[in-house]
Formats: sequence, structure tokens, C-alpha cells
Amino acid sequence: MEIIPAIDIIDGKCVRLTQGDYEQKKIYNENPLEVAMEFEDAGLKRLHLVDLDGAKAGKVRNWKVLETVASKTNMVVDFGGGIKTAQDVNIVFNSGAALATVGSIAVKDGALFVSWLEEYGASRFFLGADVKNEKITVGGWLETTDRWVYDFIREYMAKGVRQIFCTDVSKDGLLQGPALELYSTIIEQFPELHFIASGGVSGMDDVFRLEEIGCKGVIIGKAIYEGRVTLKELSELC
Repeated sequence: MEIIPAIDIIDGKCVRLTQGDYEQKKIYNENPLEVAMEFEDAGLKRLHLVDLDGAKAGKVRNWKVLETVASKTNMVVDFGGGIKTAQDVNIVFNSGAALATVGSIAVKDGALFVSWLEEYGASRFFLGADVKNEKITVGGWLETTDRWVYDFIREYMAKGVRQIFCTDVSKDGLLQGPALELYSTIIEQFPELHFIASGGVSGMDDVFRLEEIGCKGVIIGKAIYEGRVTLKELSELC
């Protein structure tokens, strides 16, 4: 199973939020490159980089951080937060991201997202599904839609998307364990999906459970920064 550490960026600094709340922000490091290099030194090959300023502004902001990390490490970086236009997509790819991470736009403007899939290829996109009670949420998790996560996944798999990560918003940042039941159901329905779990990991036991139910990868953020899992433990899985 692929271990994908996360770096969330506000004002160019490495931070974590609790349940997406910008008021519940904790700065872990002033230098995201330093953090990324620690991950790389531990043998981790992938990085989930999130532009929280961009997510809030609706426009990519921290592309310079992406450029620095992508040029000074060999990690496969996916970058998201504020990707709303073709210009944003170009900035992300030109700044060195291997994949553009997309969420809300795939919910709110599916035609635009599909046009990007056709132009760049579905393999260049990492699709995120934020979920509450099996329904897709958008707008920083403030708005729950009436769209079932299963329909959302089915629609975009039909368009060629194979790599999807899912965050249960009731779990994220709380270190109380991931949404195993939800993820098991998704994996059972879509066995060919490269499914990646996100949110709630509180320790290595959670990582092992996610592997057992068939997750292809897991995004881990707060558990690393709070010392619940160590880079040494994660390196042994690489």
C-alpha cells in the first residue's frame, strides 16, 4: 500500500486544520521543503500538497511552494487547492506537479473537469471525494450535496479516472480512526478503482486495517505531525 504524507500550506507554511476549520490552524513548520525532504529521506515517494490559501480564494496561490518542492526532491507530487480554471491547471503542471488534485470543480462543473481529462489525460488527475453520510460535500465541507459518493465515483470512472481519494469529513483531523465501513463499501463496489483513504488515521493500526480492506494507498497528515506514527514506521512499509 502506498503511503502518501500530506503537507497543507497557508502563507507558505506547513500547517494542519481540524475538520477543515481555518480557525483551528496549527503551524508545524515554517519550511515545507524541509518537511518534504524528511519524508523523502524516510523513503516515501509520494506527496499530497494542499494549497489551503488557494482553496479559500478559489485560485491557486502557493504554486511557488510546489515549484520548490518538485524541483528539489524526487517525490511524485500531487497538488490541489483552488484549481478552478484551465490557467490554474497549467500553473500546477508547469510548477512540477505530477498530478492535479481536483474536488469541488468536479462536483460543480463536471463539463469543465471532463474537458481537462480529455486535454491532459485522466491519469494526470487525482480526484478527491469529500463525504458526509455517504453524500458529497463541497465548499470547505460546509455544503452537503444530494449526490451519493458511489454515483460520483461511477460517473468519473466512466471518464477514465482511476485514482480517487475519499475523506470522511466527520473524521478528518480528529485522530479518531478512518471511515473503514465507508471505504470497504466503496472498494467492494469498485474493485478496479485505485482507492486511497484520507482522514482520521490515528496510528499504525489504522494503516494496517486500511491495507487489509484493500485500500491502495493512504494519505496521512496530522498523525505524522503529532507523533502518532513515525517516519521510521512508515519507511518500513515502503
